[in-house]
Amino acid sequence: MEPSRRKHNFSGGPGALPDVVLDEAQRAVAEIPGTGISILGLSHRSPRFAAMVEELEENFRALLGLPPGWRVLFLQGGGTLQFSMVPQHLLRGRNQPAEYIISGYWSAKSVPDARLEGPVRILWDGMGEGFVRVPRAQELDPGHGAAYLHYVSNETVEGLQFHDVPGRDDVPRVCDMSSDFLSRPHDMSRFDLVYAHAQKNLGPAGVTVVVLKDWIIDQAPRDLPALLQYRAHAEHNSIYNTPPVFAIYVTLLVSRWLLRDIGGLAAMGEINERKAARLYACLDADPAFFVPHAARESRSLMNVTFRLKDRSLEARLAEEADARELHGIAGHRALGGLRVSLYNAVTPASVDVLCAFLEDFAHQHRLRQAHAPLAQSLF
Repeated sequence: MEPSRRKHNFSGGPGALPDVVLDEAQRAVAEIPGTGISILGLSHRSPRFAAMVEELEENFRALLGLPPGWRVLFLQGGGTLQFSMVPQHLLRGRNQPAEYIISGYWSAKSVPDARLEGPVRILWDGMGEGFVRVPRAQELDPGHGAAYLHYVSNETVEGLQFHDVPGRDDVPRVCDMSSDFLSRPHDMSRFDLVYAHAQKNLGPAGVTVVVLKDWIIDQAPRDLPALLQYRAHAEHNSIYNTPPVFAIYVTLLVSRWLLRDIGGLAAMGEINERKAARLYACLDADPAFFVPHAARESRSLMNVTFRLKDRSLEARLAEEADARELHGIAGHRALGGLRVSLYNAVTPASVDVLCAFLEDFAHQHRLRQAHAPLAQSLF
């Protein structure tokens, strides 16, 4: 990956986009190449836009290695709407409970809407430990007849990530991959439904990707409002109502970038592993100053969360980082502290710049501490 020409963006979302994508999107705002029409004025009913959606679906199928029997939908409402749509399709009218793993802020948010549709069994809840890790396999006791298992693969607030797939393969598995979808290879044979909103690795806010097996559509209730039916969106090739045209177009550009410039998800995963290893090594090298939040075995490759030993310095660090064009490292309001998001478009060069800043900040603080007693003795 080439170093970015823009400021360093470590925001938790919406996140950074590749320079080449931003350049192409900027041109398309004025004119889609060869059309004389702005992407912002392109009709969603036009053959040109239908071709864009078709190409985007094919690109996702290629990236994920999807066999026949799967559908790729481009919806709206973010991951939050999927908290409702998933149980409406898979839990409504069922006597068997849905199983949920609560590993952080967002997985906890997914439970209340599920309980509106049927029984829910909490398979594991990390709140008592402060959400510092994901569960180990031996801590889970998934039921044979569950309606489905739901979990969040990467918790953006706490910086936790599953590095193995939990649950039973004979129970439908649903995963919210909003913050690590297409960041590394995914074995889609282990899942029945995966959803991800775009504003982390895929594109700008406004579009949500749902990848699901045909059987979910075939067996779905028919008494849902049309806009909430996967079936309706599948039958209309994701153009049931007016879709977010610009967000879908930028997501198309990102899919081309992943295929053409990066070389697929295996290559993207290697880049992301190197970025995360570099930053964690920087933090671990100075345990007297930096305190990572996540247990080592649960650390996220996407969101690195940490505190300072002296918490009074955290706001100052974020302010100084911003002044040096290192943006978006303040922690989520629910947790505080500091958070560095390393989504696909964040370059290794940006991580190097950040690590140099963190090391310098710690060094300068120690110098100030060392000089403080001397300064006090002079008065």
